[in-house]
Amino acid sequence: MCRWDEATAAGSGEAGSVKRSAPGVDGFARRFNVRVPMRDGVEMSADITFPTAPPAPAVLVHTPYGKANPRVDEMAASYARAGYAFVVADVRGRGDSGGDEFVPYRYDGKDGFDLIAWIAAQDWCSGDVVTWGGSYLGRAQWLVALEQPPALRAMVVLACPSDAFVEWPTGTQTLMLINWHAATDGRVVQPRATVDWRRVYEHLPLVDLDEAAGFSSARWREDLSHPTFDDHWRAIAYQHRFDEIDLPVLHVSGWYDDEEVGTPRNFTGMLRGARSEAGRRAQRMLIGPWGHAINAGRQLGDIDFGDDAVIDLRGYEQRWLDHHVRDAHPDVADQPPVRIFVMGVNEWRDEPSWPPPYVEEKSYYLHSGGAANTSSGDGVLTTEPPVRDEPSDRWTHDPLDPVPFVTPPSSAQLGGPDDYREVEQRGDVLVFSTEPLTEHIEVIGPVRLRAFVATSARDTDVVARLVDVHPEGFAQRLCDGIVRLRYRDSVERAAPVEPGTVYEVDVDLWDTAHRFAAGHVLRLEVMSSAFPKYDRNLGTGGDMVTETEGVRAENTLWHDAERPSRLVLQVSRRQGA
Repeated sequence: MCRWDEATAAGSGEAGSVKRSAPGVDGFARRFNVRVPMRDGVEMSADITFPTAPPAPAVLVHTPYGKANPRVDEMAASYARAGYAFVVADVRGRGDSGGDEFVPYRYDGKDGFDLIAWIAAQDWCSGDVVTWGGSYLGRAQWLVALEQPPALRAMVVLACPSDAFVEWPTGTQTLMLINWHAATDGRVVQPRATVDWRRVYEHLPLVDLDEAAGFSSARWREDLSHPTFDDHWRAIAYQHRFDEIDLPVLHVSGWYDDEEVGTPRNFTGMLRGARSEAGRRAQRMLIGPWGHAINAGRQLGDIDFGDDAVIDLRGYEQRWLDHHVRDAHPDVADQPPVRIFVMGVNEWRDEPSWPPPYVEEKSYYLHSGGAANTSSGDGVLTTEPPVRDEPSDRWTHDPLDPVPFVTPPSSAQLGGPDDYREVEQRGDVLVFSTEPLTEHIEVIGPVRLRAFVATSARDTDVVARLVDVHPEGFAQRLCDGIVRLRYRDSVERAAPVEPGTVYEVDVDLWDTAHRFAAGHVLRLEVMSSAFPKYDRNLGTGGDMVTETEGVRAENTLWHDAERPSRLVLQVSRRQGA
């Protein structure tokens, strides 16, 4: 645990004094570009909004995206109105803060500790500090919590990324992250709308994808040079260290957040690992029908999730924080720890656990006559396991013609409830479907595929996707995942892939909460690419970062009595509800 001289932290208190602040049109005083010293002499730049009656608890937002923007101003006023001081600071190397360069996550833990110590020492702060933030800001909060700042009381963590290779277990980053590196290439957000990102994603080798996008990124190249979970990644990992944290955390995400998997993982990790029973009881999880932009609207893609899709999230956060820093709203302690939006029926539910206690694991077995290719093939899903030999299914993965993943070209949102009818017409996509349902089926919890596969190549990918097929044919993506065969056992080391050898793999499709209505079809897609969400597997088993040539992979999926490939779902016992 890091320590810092708190007398040093208190030394610049006058800079944030209410007396020297500008009056605001909304009635709240503000102080801009306050210089906050870090332990190594680098200064962070912070803007502070003061409530009408300080001293008060403070909210810290530490961001790489620029502290000066209208959304931050609105949030600052909302928290000041609720009686909180609001501090937003640029991270090291970005915006108005010091530091020679922006190195994602590497300084955020210690800088966050120092910022919290400085805030807690100011005369306008009660000594209680909470942190708030999503995406990058969410993961950075965990790194701050591991430093155990004494004044930190609670965290609101939204759309939180996981440790390396949890979301992209391929030994690489998602190709679309190059878009994010471009946006953060400099002191302020870099608009790159003139770049043809889809052509950039097609570029090989991966190592100079930055140059293909018209800039140079040392961070992109450094991260690609570590294709396994080694010390480079452990230095900024947090998901194996929950036993070092003892804080109330509000975990928030959306079912179509492209980093959704981190939220239930962190919630359940803290339920098991937080150091005290009080800390474990103080965990709350909220997941709505949203993408990476949390609570942004009732519609995502072609799907309208109804009037209740958008909630008073700010009020929810503030009430929860009031309970933990002001001992207000005692009823918060008695509320169920999980609140989820069930898609398909479009309703919110409060649950005592994740997954809810009324779901049970149920397997849907893959069957075919050996021709499951395309949605017109003979692939079937049933709850009956195979009792005899069945023909295997085969498909060819061509790295020069990968299966597309439906997504905008920006990294701001990867995919959504998109229509995969066209994708399912490809011969390199296996499709397994139930009969039209005679009653509703609710799938609530993690989704997995256990599959028996082989390849003619030295490496290949197994991609799986859960789909709800509407009566009119709309094939709505719900969730998906990938296994790269070289990492089938662990992302800490690559294992050789022997052509022709059958491997049993476990594909994590993340989580969902969705009602498949009567008349709909529950469907599984299996393929070997989802481009550009995942980079193309070139099939050579060689260096994924520097190679430019690939080979076709002839892949096989077994689903016979000896090798029963199956989709594993958490299904509600309240059938037909």
